[in-house]
Amino acid sequence: MERAGEKLKHVRERLKLTYRDVEKASQQLAQRRANDEFAVALSRLADIENKGTVPTIFRLYSLCAIYRLSMEEVLGWYGVPIEQLPAEAVLTPLNETHAVEFAATGRVTVPEPADSEIDLNSTTFLSHVIRRWGMTGLSLLNGRDLRRHRYGFIGLEDWSMYPLLHPGSLVLIDESRRRIATDGWTHELDRPIYFLEHRDGYRCGWCTAYEDRILVQPHPSSLQKPGWYPAGEIDVIGQVTGVAMLLEQSKRRRARSGATPTASLNPQGRVGVPPDGQ
Repeated sequence: MERAGEKLKHVRERLKLTYRDVEKASQQLAQRRANDEFAVALSRLADIENKGTVPTIFRLYSLCAIYRLSMEEVLGWYGVPIEQLPAEAVLTPLNETHAVEFAATGRVTVPEPADSEIDLNSTTFLSHVIRRWGMTGLSLLNGRDLRRHRYGFIGLEDWSMYPLLHPGSLVLIDESRRRIATDGWTHELDRPIYFLEHRDGYRCGWCTAYEDRILVQPHPSSLQKPGWYPAGEIDVIGQVTGVAMLLEQSKRRRARSGATPTASLNPQGRVGVPPDGQ
């Protein structure tokens, strides 16, 4: 199989660029970025192409810019599958509610459990994906939604909106819906749920806005207390408009007297699948 360095060499040769051309172009890029790490010396380029030397992230950036290559594609040549980053990340369980901070790449790979085997010749509930997530999970785990929405992850110890949102749930957040609604629902399933950021982390729950305060209300079944926040100290990230959550109840809720703190958030696409047994 062709090595990554050999692929870079073939691209350079197709563009009719010499070592000296690449060195000069990278030096100019380094000057623009005010960082010598972006410069690719002649000897280093030769090592990358012929000896399998792995370029630094800075030099790889320069080569991608000079050769007009996708950084994602070239990282794949080196065995770094960017499209699987969200799937890999969620294999490390976190107890706090958090958002999954991955920019959309146009492709998303959902991990399969190690003991799962798909048989497309048999009638199934679309294999383990449907069995564990339901149809809502499929609508969340696609590239189109990743380009337009934010995603939040309900912590494994966050029972504040149980049973509507189970711990470990992946929620779809519409950041265009940041105004807290005052009416328009008749029961709890219709009432908007919001994802919010405050100084200590994140919360997810029903909200009521007052002149100078916001009340974040958990589900009554959670046995947790509502939270009062000054309006200037909490930010409504958006309304929860979809959820993918595990259907089985793998562990019982422990009684809690206070809200579990939540974690961080960032824009762009996010996706994740909680690991088995969580």
